[in-house]
Amino acid sequence: MIVAVLWILAALSALATIFSVYLSNSAQALAVNDTGLKAEALVSASLELSTYQLLLAGDEARPALGSFNFRLDNADVLVTFTSEAARIDLNFASKEMLAGLFTALGADQQASKEYADRIVGWRTRPVANTANDEEALYAAAGLAYSPRQSLFTHVNELSLVLGLPPALVDRALPFVTVFSGSSNVDVLIAPPEVIAALPGMTPSALKEFLSQRPALSKDQSAIATALGPARASATIAKSISFRILTTVQFDNGRRTSSEVVIALGGNKDPCRVLSWQDDVEAGRRPRKLASG
Repeated sequence: MIVAVLWILAALSALATIFSVYLSNSAQALAVNDTGLKAEALVSASLELSTYQLLLAGDEARPALGSFNFRLDNADVLVTFTSEAARIDLNFASKEMLAGLFTALGADQQASKEYADRIVGWRTRPVANTANDEEALYAAAGLAYSPRQSLFTHVNELSLVLGLPPALVDRALPFVTVFSGSSNVDVLIAPPEVIAALPGMTPSALKEFLSQRPALSKDQSAIATALGPARASATIAKSISFRILTTVQFDNGRRTSSEVVIALGGNKDPCRVLSWQDDVEAGRRPRKLASG
């Protein structure tokens, strides 16, 4: 009987240990989930605050980029917003600008022109009652899909365009968009890679423009002079779409960043979420898209 009692006590002790571990793991899982819910709520708050600032400024005085921070729910939140006009729109950019971007990213000029041709072919509707040459190229390459031959719905579609190397696509993604709605870019806020893509831009002219840009006003003639050989592309394109990066630093040490693209609306619908990407420091591919 003593042996039986000892076995029962050992079994109860094992069960107690297992239950203790279960409770500990459950508590940790709930804590992580709770932090995730708080992070999403803080990102939503940052979107509302950004939308408020952008709409309050009005169409003419609206800043193309900016930043602010706030503290809420045991977390420090840093928010930066940038107009999508800082990026090249895959749906509206000229073939020359698209080729210029690939050249700026390291591709040779001839290959860059071919990549630009394929992008234009992907987004262009075929002419009725004529041979679909673009579709034939995909079939000849043995691909199981055809080109969309309509507007890009997402920048990740670049990886489906015939002939584009995956490494080049990854390098291009931070500089392209499908939300700008403009064939031009805002040269006052665009990154150097985008400025380098302007038709007629040269390395020396790019260096000179970037050195002058901090002091440039929104005067079109001054911008044209600073752009030099690329003056035909002198513009300050505007967009109602903004990319908002929210970085949340919790007091417990956890840090997370989310990138959301919004389109400004009116009083009835202040903004629409076009794209939502969490954990942007871990990967650059959007994981959650707004329906429609």
